[in-house]
Order: sequence, then C-alpha cells, then structure tokens
Amino acid sequence: MKLITVAGPPSAGKTSVIVKIIEALRREAKVGVVKFDCLSTQDQRLYESKDILVKTGLAGNLCPDHFFVSNIQDCVAWAQGRGLDMLISESAGLCNRCSPHIRGVYAVCVVDNLSGVYTPRKIGPMLKLADLVIITKGDVVSQAEREVFAFRVRQANPGAAIVHLNGITGQGAREVSRLFRCVEPVTGLAGLQLRFSMPAATCSYCLGQTRIGENYQMGNVRKMDLA
Repeated sequence: MKLITVAGPPSAGKTSVIVKIIEALRREAKVGVVKFDCLSTQDQRLYESKDILVKTGLAGNLCPDHFFVSNIQDCVAWAQGRGLDMLISESAGLCNRCSPHIRGVYAVCVVDNLSGVYTPRKIGPMLKLADLVIITKGDVVSQAEREVFAFRVRQANPGAAIVHLNGITGQGAREVSRLFRCVEPVTGLAGLQLRFSMPAATCSYCLGQTRIGENYQMGNVRKMDLA
C-alpha cells in the first residue's frame, strides 16, 4: 500500500486538494484518508459525501504532530486491513514548525498564494523537507504574484516539485495524481524515522499549569534576549 503525508497551514485548501486528487485516481486505485486535527473538524463530512473512506483523529490538548506520530502506524494497519491501495494522511499543521513527514514516505505540503510572499520562509520542515509542494488559490492573484510566490517556495525547498492546483475546479489534480502513481509502496512503518524532530515543549504549562511567573515555570523554558 502507498502512504502519502499531506501537511500545510490552516485554510490552505488541503482537504479540497486531496478530494480532487482522489477523484483523479479513483478509477485506478482504492484510496482512503486519515484526517488529524485538533479540537474539531467537519472535513469528514466532505470526504464521506464523495464516497471516500475516512477516519478522523482529534489531538485535543496534545500537539497534533505528537498525536500523529503516535497513531500513524495503527492507521496504516487499519488501511491495509481494508484493502486500500493508497492512504493519504492529512495533518492539522498549525504552528508552521510541524514535522509530519517520514523518511521513505512521499511528503506533500500545501500552501496558498494568499498567505503572503514571505510565508514560505516562515514555514519549517513540513515545507522545507517535502517532496512536492502544491500551491493553491492561484486563480485570485495575478500571474506575477503566482511567479513570485513560487520563486519563494523554490528558495525554501530547492529540491521539491511544485504544482499549482485549483481546489474548486480541480485543475492540476491529474498532474499530481501521476506523481502519486509513481510512489513506492510501504509494508509498515516500524523502524522508520521522521524527516525532522517534533516541536519540543516539556514544561510546567504542558502539565496543566496556568499561572504566569518564573516561580511557576519548570522544564524546557526558553527566554528572549531583551538586553
């Protein structure tokens, strides 16, 4: 079975992009989705309305990436048990430091043209270590803005393929589907490594502390240099 991880900032159009890609693939492959999110999500309804097999996991008060890495192996086993040819994992991607990509597993990052030309520089491993970067919402900006944004993406990740995809019309989805067809299958994730370490925060606030002040701060605490 093929596994593909999809990440990106909130509201970049990840779900719409995935739906269009699956529609381009479904005649040739049985594809399912695992959606990771924080507190709530309505995306499962959209997937189900398109007859796409989907499972949703909510991280609650945990970091979505830590929740992802603790559950993705079980999700792969679930997909294999249902005879899927391909499983697409969609992450929450909230802090731009997210790292939901695995070595040996095809990695995709979705970003949108409306987020600003400096956004690619601000995004961490989920963009810089992706194999494919999908740029959305190109229909609402000028050609010059599209080219500048793509150039910024290329600066942040020189080795990635870049595809413009319209989540409404599906333009560009067939090109991405051809890339997905060439992905190597995985038999399991045991022993594989993440492409980058997870965001680290083990402190008193992680354990439920709500009071402000140095007397209440313990563990992994980083202070700004205000001299």
